[in-house]
Amino acid sequence: MTMRVVVVFFGQPGGGAFNAAGLAGLDRAAMRLGLTPEVVWEAQAARRVETVAAAAARADLLVAHGGQGEIAVAEVAPRFPGTAFAVTQGRITGPNIAGFEVLQEHSAFLAGALAGWWIKAGVAAHLSGEKVAPGLRGRAGFAAGLAHARPDAKLLTGFCGDQHDPVLAEAWTAGQARAGAEIQFTMLDAGRSGAIAAARAAGIRGIGNVRDWTREDDVFLAAAIADNGVAMEAAIEAFRDERFEDRRLGLETASAVRLALAPDVAPDLAQRLDALREAIIAGEISVPEHWSGAEWAPS
Repeated sequence: MTMRVVVVFFGQPGGGAFNAAGLAGLDRAAMRLGLTPEVVWEAQAARRVETVAAAAARADLLVAHGGQGEIAVAEVAPRFPGTAFAVTQGRITGPNIAGFEVLQEHSAFLAGALAGWWIKAGVAAHLSGEKVAPGLRGRAGFAAGLAHARPDAKLLTGFCGDQHDPVLAEAWTAGQARAGAEIQFTMLDAGRSGAIAAARAAGIRGIGNVRDWTREDDVFLAAAIADNGVAMEAAIEAFRDERFEDRRLGLETASAVRLALAPDVAPDLAQRLDALREAIIAGEISVPEHWSGAEWAPS
């Protein structure tokens, strides 16, 4: 029987690393398994439930790509008990729901440690868009890594409200630079170009996420890679194999989760980060999923 796979992406085609990684994973799965999946795009948060419900009506497997899909899937899945629902980067539960996740917080912890060991004046920043659970866990990992490496460091952390707005991201990044940030962990999608422009103008460095940004722009000191395309593949394969249950991949799976470094990161610092990675894999260091502290916003 041919699997009817429908994948819902939140955003617009052609924008952002997160969705691009998911599409790449979908292409790999489709080629390997001989599938012709349907791709649906939804850029409006208010329409997510409606879009997921319409897609579920014609799917054996519906994949909601990203934590933005958790609320919609939680509402829609009980209406379609014969459809399997996968949420990449999600952790909601249900009889026909499974989450498939690459642990961004693991590479984010290493990114925070790098920031702490690299900054001079003691101020680092984090910027994301929507306050979805995976983004909050990534922020928690970065904050914990920063505190591990430099307990006295100040963290300017904020969610600007939109993953895909370059103008908004540029304004927030410029504000963080004026507030003293020397480096920014940028957890955005199509809005990332604005953050890059502001970081370059201010002379601060960036740490990207999802894919290896150090190969694309010298603003980036590092990239906390968490290739969600691997989660996309895992979801489709689990459904095919009738092993539809949650799966999470961390630093032990270097093809999915790792910290990439720019050439100007000193070798001794790279060695310290390697040792930290091994300690996390061995369970000697626990990466938290929650952070509590004061958030920053432009005045």
